[in-house]
Amino acid sequence: MFGKRYASSMIDRSAENAHDRRRFLRAAGLTGLGAVGAGAAFGLTASAGATEAPEGEISDAAVLNFALNLEYLEAEFYLHAVTGKGLADAMTTGVGVRGGVTGGRAVKFQTKAVRQFAQEIAGDEKAHVLFLRSALGSAAVSRPAIDLQASFTAAAQAAGLVKAGRAFDAFASEENFLLAAYLFEDVGVTAYKGAAPLITNKTYVEAAAGILAVEAYHAANIRTALFLRDGYPDLKQASVKISDARDSLDGATDLDQGVLDHYGNANIVPADPNGIAFSRSPGQVLNIVYLTDKAATSGGFFPKGVNGVVNASADSV
Repeated sequence: MFGKRYASSMIDRSAENAHDRRRFLRAAGLTGLGAVGAGAAFGLTASAGATEAPEGEISDAAVLNFALNLEYLEAEFYLHAVTGKGLADAMTTGVGVRGGVTGGRAVKFQTKAVRQFAQEIAGDEKAHVLFLRSALGSAAVSRPAIDLQASFTAAAQAAGLVKAGRAFDAFASEENFLLAAYLFEDVGVTAYKGAAPLITNKTYVEAAAGILAVEAYHAANIRTALFLRDGYPDLKQASVKISDARDSLDGATDLDQGVLDHYGNANIVPADPNGIAFSRSPGQVLNIVYLTDKAATSGGFFPKGVNGVVNASADSV
């Protein structure tokens, strides 16, 4: 069992606001701080209590809540694809306005392999939501409004996959599902890598690294499935178009990479010359999910924005 000073220090570092910290301390009792939160079940020593981080810094809980918003999005996408429905209501409550999910339905998978890939990833993303909510405790944000319909059409039009005035249904076919999954997975990897240095609590850093590894496995899984798919539509070339579209939103630097390299060979692992995955800042990640290259607090897949203090995209132009 940890001492009061250590537990209090962890609460200070990992909480998002002073109100939640006071609520946590009242519930735990500073005079006899025993159990240190629901996160203990996952090897974490404190659920998100809650003070503000030092001026100019982002609290650990703010970073984890930023990640939780992304996990809500991924979980809803994959769960709808494999089950026809999303997260249970009890898994979507929390701080901030809870929103609904527009669009999404079960995909009629053509191959056993892709169906099983989707089922496994859906289970992982649901587990990530549960894990982060438990780690954050009372500071966990609720699921924001999510658009799985018009947002995919906008993204596909921006990438040149469909013409203006035509819709792109991510759930209409196995091919569309793979392209939609590709849009999310690479962003998730770069988001966790970019957010990791912002976390000060070593326990949370380890947890984030574990999720990053799983997201990287998912990304490689989807990229491999795209590369191995021959015929029409050409999913390899489509991945390059999506990559270029993402690059157009997150800044001037050419970071993103499709599943083909410049010579037309397999590029399953998008890495720099040192073999290291690249990072995106939270603002750059929000540029992509908001589908904008400007500073914004809503749009795209999150029509009313994400919940939490990390909610603004970058002005990347």
